[in-house]
Amino acid sequence: MPSPARLIVDLNALSANFHTLARIGGVPVHPVVKADAYGLGAAAVARKLMTEGADTFFVARLSEGEALRQTLGSRPNIYVLDGCGPNDVLRLQAARLRPVLNAPEQIRRWLGSDGGPSALQIDTGMNRLGIRPEDAPEPFPGLEIVLSHLACADDPFDALNTSQRSAFELVSRRYPGVVRSFANAGGTFLGADFAFDALRPGISLYGGGPEGRPDDRLRPVAAFRADVIQIRDVPEGETVGYARGFTAEHPTALAIVSVGYADGVLRSNYPNGKVWVGDALRPIIGRISMDLIAVDITGLKVSPGDTVELFGPYRMIDDAAADAGTIAYELITSVSTRVPRVYVG
Repeated sequence: MPSPARLIVDLNALSANFHTLARIGGVPVHPVVKADAYGLGAAAVARKLMTEGADTFFVARLSEGEALRQTLGSRPNIYVLDGCGPNDVLRLQAARLRPVLNAPEQIRRWLGSDGGPSALQIDTGMNRLGIRPEDAPEPFPGLEIVLSHLACADDPFDALNTSQRSAFELVSRRYPGVVRSFANAGGTFLGADFAFDALRPGISLYGGGPEGRPDDRLRPVAAFRADVIQIRDVPEGETVGYARGFTAEHPTALAIVSVGYADGVLRSNYPNGKVWVGDALRPIIGRISMDLIAVDITGLKVSPGDTVELFGPYRMIDDAAADAGTIAYELITSVSTRVPRVYVG
């Protein structure tokens, strides 16, 4: 039996966003497909983007890179953002993966093994992975990309953006002829001087806006939908859901929808979450259950079998995330493996 919940992935919209980002940045796009392409399915996403011209991908984990290499074959370059751990060299080499080297000991480990091509991460102000600019090493064999990561790209007015850019521009002079990659999804929209030689977008490939709100230049890629399985009429004064989370102040019609936190619907969707149903945006009522949610459909014509959209073209993911008190990144990566991915386009 088909699942009553599904995540529909529009591959044509993905392609359109890929070309939009390339056009805005004016340089090649190296897609970030970590976390299974933000939950959309790295194999299908990367295959589609390869047909559009992508030849370099970034993942977070070594295991992600191994799986992607097995799927895509020998053609693309695949960089592992975690770098090169003490036991990673042979696995990286066997899968022809390229580590993003983040510390002096990683550089020594990789070079000592004649590891091959790699990237170098410079920490210009995020204080996460990478080497501080004052400790940046001299150029070394096999270095293909030097990169850094913006901490506040979703806020174009944050002074740290220009500070990081200046630091990166200065330190990257040490590596002539090496590809410079600085802009993530948000950085792509900060201006041409943030693009350098290659972009590394993530969320905006998948439809999330660069400032945490919808952007008309980007198309929604993922649509999280489920089916109504029962209609209920709740009398005034009765309660709905666990812990009597909602009390009906008037007679209320509810649609019970076959999706819950086991499918990736965050419990924080109550009390402000909304869904698209019956050609209208309607509130989620009561606490999120493991397998079910209740939606106020008072005044609407809704029947069992009708579709509810939690996010997608009718309920933009940034808006849905804001109502849940989170960001699009968490919303899209929270959709569980119980929910089948359906690819169109």
